[in-house]
Amino acid sequence: MTTWEPEIPGPDHPITIEKTGRRVVARVGEHVVADTTRALTLREADYPPVQYIPLDDVDQTLLAATDTRTYCPYKGDASYYSIALAEGELIDAVWSYREPYDSVADIAGHVAFYADRVEVAVGA
Repeated sequence: MTTWEPEIPGPDHPITIEKTGRRVVARVGEHVVADTTRALTLREADYPPVQYIPLDDVDQTLLAATDTRTYCPYKGDASYYSIALAEGELIDAVWSYREPYDSVADIAGHVAFYADRVEVAVGA
């Protein structure tokens, strides 16, 4: 765990979290990795919005925890998962903040997917 002081989102680095309010499906090819109506949309500064999906709505039989850890001064320590499929493994394609900082506490218990490796579709 990191011992840095958390940065607080503000006008220079805004972060908002809201219920997506639509069905969100994460796929790798034909494999549905996650399907939920309980996703959260996190918007951070100028980055593209990210869908955070409850871990309970992810096919956890496809996930394998890795030793990779990263740190975000606004969210905290991130842990990673690979997606294991018969066709191969997508290493560190999924991340989670298990104990996020208070300012983003809503994303606890949720995971997000790298858009260049997992198709995340937000429906109507």
